[in-house]
Amino acid sequence: MSIDNIISSAVAEALKALYGVEVAASSIVPQTTRKEFEGNLTVVVFPYLKASKKAPEATAQEIGEYLVANCDAVKAFNVVKGFLNIVIEPKFWLNVLNHINETADYGFRAETPESELVMIEYSSPNTNKPLHLGHVRNNLLGYSLSRILAANGYKVVKTNIVNDRGIHICKSMLAWQKWGNGVTPETAGKKGDHLIGDFYVAFDKHYKAEVKELEAQGMTKEEAEAASPLMQEARAMLRRWEAGDEEVRSLWRMMNEWVYAGFDETYKRMGVDFDKIYYESETYLEGKEKVLEGLEKGIMYRKEDNSVWADLTADGLDHKLLLRSDGTSVYMTQDIGTAKLRYQDYPIDKMIYVVGNEQNYHFQVLSLLLDKLGFKWGKDLVHFSYGMVELPEGKMKSREGTVVDADDLMDEMVNTAKETSMQLGKLDNCTQEEADKIASIIGLGALKYFILKVDPRKNMTFNPKESIDFNGNTGPFIQYTYARIQSVLRKAAEAGISEAYNADAVVLSEKKVSLIQRLTDFPSLVEEAGRTYSPALIANYAYDLVKEYNQFYHDFSILREENADVRAFRLNLSRTVGDIIKRAMWLLGIEVPERM
Repeated sequence: MSIDNIISSAVAEALKALYGVEVAASSIVPQTTRKEFEGNLTVVVFPYLKASKKAPEATAQEIGEYLVANCDAVKAFNVVKGFLNIVIEPKFWLNVLNHINETADYGFRAETPESELVMIEYSSPNTNKPLHLGHVRNNLLGYSLSRILAANGYKVVKTNIVNDRGIHICKSMLAWQKWGNGVTPETAGKKGDHLIGDFYVAFDKHYKAEVKELEAQGMTKEEAEAASPLMQEARAMLRRWEAGDEEVRSLWRMMNEWVYAGFDETYKRMGVDFDKIYYESETYLEGKEKVLEGLEKGIMYRKEDNSVWADLTADGLDHKLLLRSDGTSVYMTQDIGTAKLRYQDYPIDKMIYVVGNEQNYHFQVLSLLLDKLGFKWGKDLVHFSYGMVELPEGKMKSREGTVVDADDLMDEMVNTAKETSMQLGKLDNCTQEEADKIASIIGLGALKYFILKVDPRKNMTFNPKESIDFNGNTGPFIQYTYARIQSVLRKAAEAGISEAYNADAVVLSEKKVSLIQRLTDFPSLVEEAGRTYSPALIANYAYDLVKEYNQFYHDFSILREENADVRAFRLNLSRTVGDIIKRAMWLLGIEVPERM
C-alpha cells in the first residue's frame, strides 16, 4: 500500500473513532507538505469540522494525536490553522521504496474489460505538402496523450484523418501537370511529400504573378484573383475530381501515394503511429448523407439557392453552412462523415480531437451538430486545443515555402546533438554506430521534450539551439541523468556489488526522504495529466525528479561508500529513480539512452 493510501485510511479511522463519522478513505487526499513547514504530507481538516463540532486547529490536533498513537507510519505532526502536517517515520520510507520496486507498472493503471474507449485524432495532414513544425507539435501531443490515457486504464484508439481532397490538392496536381515534366520521387531523388510540396509552392508563385499582371491591366485584387486562368483551371480540375473523372482521379491517386510514402517515413522517424487512418475523400459523401438525413428530420434546413444549413442560434451560435448550393461538401460535412464511420468502426465513449486553437469555433459547432444527429459522445467531445508553435524569426507560411519542414528539423536536431555531444566528450567511448544512435535519441528527445514541456494551450517559440543543452529543463539533461544512473548500476554489477541491504543500518536524511517522496508523487501526476490532458505535467515532473536526484548524487557517494548497506540502499534508490525517469519519458514518447 502506498504512503498516501496508508495515511488516508488512518485519517478515515481517526474520524470514525473520534467523531463517529464514516468517511471514505478514497475521498481523503493528502498533499505534499509545503517546504516552509515541517512534515511530509498534509491533510486539510475543514471538511470534517461539522462532525467534530470544534475549531479547525482543535480538530487537526485531535486527529494528529490519534495518528501518532495508532499509525506506525506517523512519527509526529504539527498544526497550521486547518492544515494537519504529518511527519512520516523515516524508516517507513524504506517500506515505501520497496513498495514502488515491487509494484509492476508503478504509476500505471491496467486496462480492464470495463474501461472506456477513447479515440484520439491527431496529425491531420494535407496531401499537398510535407509535415511541418506545426504538425510536429500536433503529433507529439496526440501521441503522448494516447500513452498517458492508456496509463490511466483507458482503451485507446489512435486515428489520423488525412485531408486528401479539395482545391489545395488540385493546385499541386495542376502545377505538376504544367511544370513537372513527368518527374517522380525516384527521378528527383526526393521524398514524395517534399516533391508535391514544391509544386504547391510553384502554383502559388505563378498564381501571384498572374494576379499581379491582371491588376496592372486595371483589375482590383479581388477581380484579378477571380479571373486568374490558373485558379480557374484548378477549380475545373476539382469539379472533374468530384464528378469522378478517371484521368484526374488516376493522377490524384498516383501523387497521393507518393505523399503517403513520405509521410510514413516521417512518422516512423518521429516515433508516432496510428491504429486507423481515415481519408476525407472517403468521408465527405458519408457526411452529405448524414446531413441530408438531418434535413429530413428537420434538424437542418434548405435555403432558396439549394444550400443546406443548421440553425444554431438557440445554442448561442449562428447559422452554419453544411452543403453548398451546388451540393458540394464543406469541412464540417466531412467531419460529420468521419464521425459516422468511426462510430461504425468502434464503440467510442469519448472522442478527442488534437487540433490547433484557431479551430475552437469549428469544434463548438461540430459538438452541437453531432449531438443533434444522435452521436452519444457528440456533446462531450474534447477539442484538445493547443497553441501555435513559431520560430524565433516568426510565423511560417506554407504557400511561400517558408515553413520549417519536419524532416529538415529532425535532421538539424540530430546533427546538432551529435556536434554538442562530441564537444562535451559524451561520445568518446562509442563506436560510430553507437554514436549515431545516441545522437538520434538525444536530438529527437530534445525536440520532443522542448515542445511537450510547454502547457499545450499556450503559443510557444521553438528554439532548436536552446533545446539541446545538457543543463537545465531539457530532454538531454534528463536523458544524461538516466544514462549516468545506468552507468553506476553497470559498474556495480561488474564489481559484484549487491543491492540488498539491512534497513536497520540505513539512516535516512531529509534529502533521501524528499527523493523517495518525489517518487511517490508519480501515480498522482499520471492521473492528473490524464484528467487535464497535459503531457507538460509529466515533462516537468521528470525534470524536478532529475534535479533532486542530481543533488543526491552530488552530496552522497555511491560506489565509493564503505558501508555495504548504505551503498546498497543508494544503488537501490538510484535504480528506482532511473525506472521512474524511463517511465515518465515513455509517456512523452521519448527514448532514453543506456549510455552516453
